[in-house]
Amino acid sequence: MELPLLIVMALVLALLIKTFLVQAFSIPSDSMQNTLQRGDRVLVDKLTPWFGSEPERGEVIVFHDPADWLAGMPVDEPNTVQKVLSFIGVMPSAEEKDLIKRVIGVGGDTVECKGDGPVKVNGTALDEPYVFPGNTPCSNDEGGQFKVTVPEGKVWVMGDHRQESADSRYHQDDRNEGMVPVDEVVGRAVVVAWPIGRWATLPVPETFENVPDRP
Repeated sequence: MELPLLIVMALVLALLIKTFLVQAFSIPSDSMQNTLQRGDRVLVDKLTPWFGSEPERGEVIVFHDPADWLAGMPVDEPNTVQKVLSFIGVMPSAEEKDLIKRVIGVGGDTVECKGDGPVKVNGTALDEPYVFPGNTPCSNDEGGQFKVTVPEGKVWVMGDHRQESADSRYHQDDRNEGMVPVDEVVGRAVVVAWPIGRWATLPVPETFENVPDRP
């Protein structure tokens, strides 16, 4: 009788960890290269938001699709084993419509792009070495040139692979004007856990320390 009880306890513990502490997330696209590669598994800190902490500039966050950004995107149908493993948090869920991007602006910030860049936040130019090699920080296309003020309770997000990321810039006509509501944020991605050869932490880049808050 001890073995079934231990198995049940382990499953309950894993479920509690997934619900309140850490959850695995699989990178579904190339929009965060080279910081993250398609197929990487990252661990998402879900505990901090429970204590009232909101996303900060420079963090890589996972968030629920805020306004049908993923409409029309194919979703692989998981098998039974995958469903069980994703339910307890051992494997990322293939059914959840979540995205991963970098926070560029938070409530009260003014974010702007002109020409090829740089991106400016509250008038301060960002130094973004994480932008995909060969990309420009800003894109010379419709949506890629903008100046927005982020409302309180929302964040402005962009992918590191700027010319391959359908992020806040390209959803300014949705109900949130391209912003992501803070209550849709699952948590902060803190580490690349798989594959082993790509293990790395995901710290906030130093450039964001130089951005002043809006008066």
